[in-house]
Amino acid sequence: MLFNSHEFLLLFLPCAFTLYCLLNRFRLTVVSTVWLVVCSFFFYGWWNPRHVPLLAASILVNFAIGRVLAGSDHGSQAGRKVLLLLGLAGNILFLGYYKYCDFFITNVNTLFHTGLNLQRVVQPLAISFFTFTQIAYLVDMYRRPVKDYNLLDYSFLATFFPKLLQGPIVRFDELMPQIKRPRNRVIDYRNVSAGLYLFSIGLVKKVLIADRFGEWATEGFDKMGAITVLPAWAASLSYTFQIYFDFSGYTDMAIAAGLLFNFKLPINFNSPYKALDIQDFWRRWHMTLTRFLRDYIYIPLGGNRVREGHVYANLMATFLIAGLWHGAGWTFVFWGFLHGVGLVIHRAWAKTGKALPRVFAWVVTFNFVNIAWVFFRARTWGDAKRVLSGMFGLQGLDLPAGWSGALGGLSGIGIRFVPWKELMGGARDAYLFVLGGLILCLVFRNSNEMVERFRPNWKSLLVIAMGAYAVLNMVKMKQFIYFNF
Repeated sequence: MLFNSHEFLLLFLPCAFTLYCLLNRFRLTVVSTVWLVVCSFFFYGWWNPRHVPLLAASILVNFAIGRVLAGSDHGSQAGRKVLLLLGLAGNILFLGYYKYCDFFITNVNTLFHTGLNLQRVVQPLAISFFTFTQIAYLVDMYRRPVKDYNLLDYSFLATFFPKLLQGPIVRFDELMPQIKRPRNRVIDYRNVSAGLYLFSIGLVKKVLIADRFGEWATEGFDKMGAITVLPAWAASLSYTFQIYFDFSGYTDMAIAAGLLFNFKLPINFNSPYKALDIQDFWRRWHMTLTRFLRDYIYIPLGGNRVREGHVYANLMATFLIAGLWHGAGWTFVFWGFLHGVGLVIHRAWAKTGKALPRVFAWVVTFNFVNIAWVFFRARTWGDAKRVLSGMFGLQGLDLPAGWSGALGGLSGIGIRFVPWKELMGGARDAYLFVLGGLILCLVFRNSNEMVERFRPNWKSLLVIAMGAYAVLNMVKMKQFIYFNF
């Protein structure tokens, strides 16, 4: 079930919220938690009920391992470590089979000229997100055992529907204390109003902005043949803004839905396109994933406590894993490789003690991120090469025919003047939207700042009205980009 669907907005969310509040009103707190877990399983199984038992099995196995880790602090440290490693291996194998089985077979067939049959494994929704949540849980139970919780509490942590499909990736110690807090069982009207306000912001981002950018990105990446400079940049920048407004919009709606139930989920975005270096970008983009990569991969590898060459290797390994986590394809791995290289270069440059001018630093960072997104979006290496070669002028430069009067002399060096309809498939608004997206990301407050300053007034009512307008425009429901990650 999607947040941007009528089923969720008009049926699921009102029913889940109303009955949850009624159960808490009669102090049936355990039953209300059961109700949220049931709702979350229903939410997860809406698209494919066959995967619900897989999610349930994953929860039961990880809960059992975590309880042993939490209760075995009197046992040998070696035994606890072996159990942790077995639990981690099980989760990685589970993720690997469902997400990477056919990718692995395809590459084996290519390398060794074998004819192994593809398994055609259907990937369960959100397997990357709920598996990472449970890996973090096992590691946390090993490091800092917690005993005051039960299977119901853990099931809630693993399945709470606002963050189940696309995050934020929540730690055990972030959500568990909130379950135990009695005040969280009482309706907080400020949280409800702020939640509706933030949900409206997220819905506007997704329906009115991201989906429009998505049309132009699809035009440039998937439909056009040879692509010249202007439409190539329009396509790449359209995707750069699509993925931001799509994923941050989802996160806004997830945090907002949590607020309705008095649960505060961690912030996941903090104006990443304002970053002045690639390290700053990752401190602002998908922040809970960055935290996971740092705490559960980068630091265990040695982090920055080792010699400099080893630090660079740790950064590269972490972001190669991050690339592969995003998708079973070499373009995703290369995207992770690029970000690893960027972080290595940034670290080496920082050691010189020289700072770039702020505007130049922003231009370099933003364009690096934009170019890297090309590999993230492209379906094939050929698509990535076609768009990039267009961006760098290797497929020519076309300008609007209306400019021929002032710039007609440029036709002598191979520049063509063509009708607008031939530039980006006639989507001349793409260029204006790109400029608008840039202004929204750089000039205006982000949604975190807006909800912090939230007051019930005519301005907040206007935002909610825009959310209602977005609902009316949900004629064709479009999936979120991270929906299948």
